Amino acid sequence: MTQPLPIESIRDVRAHLAEVVERADRDDMPTVITRRGKQVAAVVSIEVLRKYQEWEEREINRIIDERMASPAAGVPIEDVMRETLARSE
Repeated sequence: MTQPLPIESIRDVRAHLAEVVERADRDDMPTVITRRGKQVAAVVSIEVLRKYQEWEEREINRIIDERMASPAAGVPIEDVMRETLARSE
């Protein structure tokens, strides 16, 4: 079972930011930051951020590949170009 993430107000995080960053880096433990009781941000290790960015890029590429392989394609680029050129005349 995963343990709950620490949740702290921005005021509390300011008071011990170095500890929050160290916890994210050393222990791979993100800290959720709140402002007026609302969760607004998180401090995560750079590795977590990089993994997320890699995942996001893979997902975008997967969606593009699926759409390109789909037989029910959208509007052909030639039609878009023809309509665009017709409007500029």
